[in-house]
Amino acid sequence: MTRGFVRLLACGAAVCAIGAIPAAASAASGSSPSSTTPTTTATKPSTKPGKPATKPSKPAPPASSRAKGSMRLYLFDALFVSHEPVTVPGRVIHVTGIVRPYVPGQWVSVRVFLGNKLFKRDRLRVKPSKKRTYGAFAEKLKITGAGTVHVEIAHRKNAEQVGFMARRNFSVLSQSAGFGSRGPYVELIQQRLAALHFYIHQTGVYDQGTGLAVDAYHRLLRRGTSQSLDTATANDLINGVGAFRVAYPSHGKHVEGDLTRQLLALIDKGKVLAIYPISSGKPSTPTILGHFSVYQKTPGYLPDGMYFSNFFIRGYAIHGYDPAPDYPASHGCMRLPISDAISVYDWLNIGDRVDVYYE
Repeated sequence: MTRGFVRLLACGAAVCAIGAIPAAASAASGSSPSSTTPTTTATKPSTKPGKPATKPSKPAPPASSRAKGSMRLYLFDALFVSHEPVTVPGRVIHVTGIVRPYVPGQWVSVRVFLGNKLFKRDRLRVKPSKKRTYGAFAEKLKITGAGTVHVEIAHRKNAEQVGFMARRNFSVLSQSAGFGSRGPYVELIQQRLAALHFYIHQTGVYDQGTGLAVDAYHRLLRRGTSQSLDTATANDLINGVGAFRVAYPSHGKHVEGDLTRQLLALIDKGKVLAIYPISSGKPSTPTILGHFSVYQKTPGYLPDGMYFSNFFIRGYAIHGYDPAPDYPASHGCMRLPISDAISVYDWLNIGDRVDVYYE
């Protein structure tokens, strides 16, 4: 053979070898592809299970898309002196907060300082309103010392809302007061006496009028007689304990003399307007009991020292006198302190009823 013929045979063998693979595959499948056209089979991806890829966490929305919120704090148990919230040591205060809008899962962080010292730390869940338009929470505080209380409540930012904060301050007043003293605590005492309808000029000074009203409050509670306030009685006064019970609410505009408590009350349409301490008749000359009407009024002093007198039967009258002690000492009249007499005189008219009784 020539060299060229040998090269041709080699090439023909290679072509046959290449065509043999698909031909065999075709025979196995029953098809008849052309013996001169090569066929290419695509490789299948592996179906072997492997470790699943970690699902990426959902990114938090940008701050610009978070809802804005607001919070307001209220001190519903606080008292107010000169428009400033106050209380006294040991008295409970509830700091109530309103958060708008309400978002499920809201919490607030609470910090309370007495002066510069951290007094309490807390974390509270915000509870939804009925229509879920706002949320509310309440923190109970009982401060045992005097000073200024600072309340800071923070709503931390979350995926739905930005963070925000609210603050409130109030004063816990020292319960120390006596004749001549002044300040917020004295103003508070005078305010609470007036709220319970004791006759008093709110001067801001613990004066004679304050002492007389304090004495009348002791009598109302049947705690003896005193023009000074102990802490327990002061706390009862601040919390509004005690009320004059009207015995004859149907008598219209009238006065009632409660000889058991040694108190006189001005009453109109069943409502108490003012309460005064009195000194009624001593045991040997008792005050007459019953239902009467004012029949004569005499201003100024009478020769026997009666001052601005309102006569209701014979020589019995409601009048000012010095002294008007904290026990029955008169000849049958109902004595008022001199400083109280004109206010009663100006309120009473001829014909107004006078009811006198022991409770």
